[in-house]
Amino acid sequence: MVGGAVAAFFGGWDAAFGALLTCMGVDFLSGSLVALVFHKSKKTGSGAYNSAYGLKGLCRKGLMLLLVLVGVQTDALLGVDYTRNAVCLGLCANEILSIVENLGLAGIPMPRAIVRALEQLQEKE
Repeated sequence: MVGGAVAAFFGGWDAAFGALLTCMGVDFLSGSLVALVFHKSKKTGSGAYNSAYGLKGLCRKGLMLLLVLVGVQTDALLGVDYTRNAVCLGLCANEILSIVENLGLAGIPMPRAIVRALEQLQEKE
């Protein structure tokens, strides 16, 4: 019952929401493994795991879910059904970029085109 209530709160459990939660989980797990196992985190000087950064990451994920909630309310206000999905898709794209970056830090070979695209995105930040 609690799971159904939470899913309804976020506009229901559909492919977009499921994909977002999956991407968020994989990103958090891959980022934690990069720090714990490979000691290559970009968030600490030593590259090792730091629980304060882990907590910040979880807080960011929580804020992302609040943005989904805003999308749900915007859909209700406008009488449409696409704002929430657009938010989920945009956040998924961001999470996928982070996952690919984590995989690269773990030493998994990446095609040169993906590496260049990530470098360009980092330069724009």
